[in-house]
Amino acid sequence: MSSFTHVLKEIGEFGWFQKRLVVALCIPNIFVAFDVIGQVFTGLDFPNFCDTDWILERGDANLTLERQKELTIPVNPDGSFQSCLMFTPVDSDLETIELYGLNVTTSCLNGSKLEVSQSIYMAGLLIGAFISGGMADRLGRRFVVLLGILLLFLFGVSAAFSPNIYVYIVLKFLCGVSMAGILTNSFVIGEWRVSRTLFYPIGLILLSGLAYFIRDWRILQLALYGPLLIVLATFYWILPESARWLITQGRKEEAVKEVRRAAKVNGKEVSQDLLDKMEVGETPNRGSMLDIFRIPYLRKRALCMSCVCVMYYGLSLSVGNFGLNIYLTQLIFGLVEFPARLGSLPLIGRFGRRRCEAMLLLLGGCACLSIIAVPKDLPVVATVIAILGKFASTGCYCIVYVYTAELYPTTLRQSGVGLNSMCARMGGILAPLIRLLADYHDSLPMFVYGIVPVCAVGLCLLLPETLNTELQDIIQPPDTNEEKFYNCEWLTKLQ
Repeated sequence: MSSFTHVLKEIGEFGWFQKRLVVALCIPNIFVAFDVIGQVFTGLDFPNFCDTDWILERGDANLTLERQKELTIPVNPDGSFQSCLMFTPVDSDLETIELYGLNVTTSCLNGSKLEVSQSIYMAGLLIGAFISGGMADRLGRRFVVLLGILLLFLFGVSAAFSPNIYVYIVLKFLCGVSMAGILTNSFVIGEWRVSRTLFYPIGLILLSGLAYFIRDWRILQLALYGPLLIVLATFYWILPESARWLITQGRKEEAVKEVRRAAKVNGKEVSQDLLDKMEVGETPNRGSMLDIFRIPYLRKRALCMSCVCVMYYGLSLSVGNFGLNIYLTQLIFGLVEFPARLGSLPLIGRFGRRRCEAMLLLLGGCACLSIIAVPKDLPVVATVIAILGKFASTGCYCIVYVYTAELYPTTLRQSGVGLNSMCARMGGILAPLIRLLADYHDSLPMFVYGIVPVCAVGLCLLLPETLNTELQDIIQPPDTNEEKFYNCEWLTKLQ
């Protein structure tokens, strides 16, 4: 045991200092919900319009945007342009269109920019995770968290003043980059899972209430991100730098100050002799993410564990598509996350990781597929089934992080979790884009959201069970059944 570990025991492993820190680090997860799902509500009346560039090919390529909208987009009774409706393109020339006008309308033919915006935001989370990791190692966890909160405040508030959807998309991408730094490093500092378990659904519930009472999207944007200024001021005073990181950087005096500060808050004292000898134990050599791709059975385990987020984000971002009141549906979606998150850990402790993950994947997938068969005049039925799918997908999401960490050997565990986290972001990027398939058929998005987890069930059942088993410390070949599976002819192309 390193002397640094002895110091942590001396100051108290979970005293008032740590409890205060946990409460503080829970707060950003409320804003995660605002940032990820908030676009569903800010996009309800965002002034975006169908892409009608087709008219530029009928005559004057220099037609102004305002004139283009006048010719191709119908107007509301108040004179404003409609957001999701356009006149059906015709083969007539521009002069004929200007003379006689257009009468037949259709929904947007080139998809929705809102779905693209959500995917680009998820890409920001992915890129931000890569950037913030290196920054934290060089500049410290505290600095990156504070910087992330400041930037999220600036970009989130600025989005409220976006003159068009393109500026809005750029700012939301930057919000994603900023949020990634907060999430990754606040979790490293706190090392407590309660924040993600409880406070994210609290954010979902608060979002539904704020969106219900604040219908103007610009004011709603300000209401969601404005409080970050208070969070920043609070974090500046109470958020410590990681003493372990300070020691690795040769800044022992600052590390001692942080330790004394924690001990004082906890009502403890640490001997000077122990502080003088304080050092971090030797870090074992770790593998890299490339090792996971090089080793066939580890690579295929990663494949098996990467299908959950398409279903989770697909349902979460489709909250307004089930026919019931969007605000009520969002409230219920937030409430259902509590039993799903709190119940998943006892469930896997009783029945095992593999069985529970497969069962919830199947339940969530079947729920998505069942929604397709529900008539549109039965929105309550569709919403109830969607809530069941939301419960299952949230349970899968929680279990997959525990299961993933146990599937990889110690030398590759951090890289394995990182890989699956990256795959989760990829699922988040794909989920909104899949919704664009509705341009071809209304049922296609929900069909994809359902078929992916159903297919993943078979792969999940072929993973090894990790309940009550000793975790691997080194890379070992899979057991006989798993090895037979990985040697199947249909999987050889993945080698």
